[in-house]
Amino acid sequence: MTLREKLAARRAAEAEIDGKARERLRADEAAITGAATRRRSVSLGSAWWAFWRHPSPWIIGTMLVGALTARLAVGDWRLWDAVLPLVMIASFPFFEWLVHVCILHWKPRRVGRVKLDPLLARKHRAHHADPRVVPLVFIPWQALIWLVAGYVAIGLLAFPRLGLGLTFLTMVGLLGLGYEWTHYLIHSDYRPRTRLYRAVWRNHRLHHYKNEHYWFTVTSSGTADRVLGTYRDPERVPTSPTVRDLHAREASAV
Repeated sequence: MTLREKLAARRAAEAEIDGKARERLRADEAAITGAATRRRSVSLGSAWWAFWRHPSPWIIGTMLVGALTARLAVGDWRLWDAVLPLVMIASFPFFEWLVHVCILHWKPRRVGRVKLDPLLARKHRAHHADPRVVPLVFIPWQALIWLVAGYVAIGLLAFPRLGLGLTFLTMVGLLGLGYEWTHYLIHSDYRPRTRLYRAVWRNHRLHHYKNEHYWFTVTSSGTADRVLGTYRDPERVPTSPTVRDLHAREASAV
């Protein structure tokens, strides 16, 4: 395939994704208003202020401010305080991939009479069913409180010195806030204006509108997906019938 043919194929794939998104959006708006309306792109500033109307950014932001304040007060800076953030940034796409695959896409199971279906998985299925519902874009606050408590315990108890644990907590806050902001922005009406963000935006839209079995990373354009085998040429991936209804085929058996 020539370069021109590859570019044409990519444009066709993007047009298909955009078409599916517009079709779903028109149906959603028609159901609410009785007639389809045209959405306009919002500014980055408007998206930023709207982002802070939800509890998740405030919970993560509070942890970040507290961890950073304590870290500056403790001092005791060493080499590992520079190395650890780099390790966490490099590994975050893989952590993101694992959480997305193993927790968010968890298939409901029964162990005896007990049904195993965590809140995060249920909320994520609802998010796939309707990606335009803004509250479902964010990590559920009920789960987030426990996650923050767990990370604080790790930061204070699992490191050889307090300063390094606080460095860890500060990075958890930065990465968590970055994840929530990126995910929110992708699902908002803000249109990509840079090549880098468009790649991230397109990668996640492929996951929601093309096939839920691929393109699991959110804050990067397929980094972990490329390594772990879930990044594919969209032209060679069939559109999944269950992309909006995760595990629909297994649901009747649970």
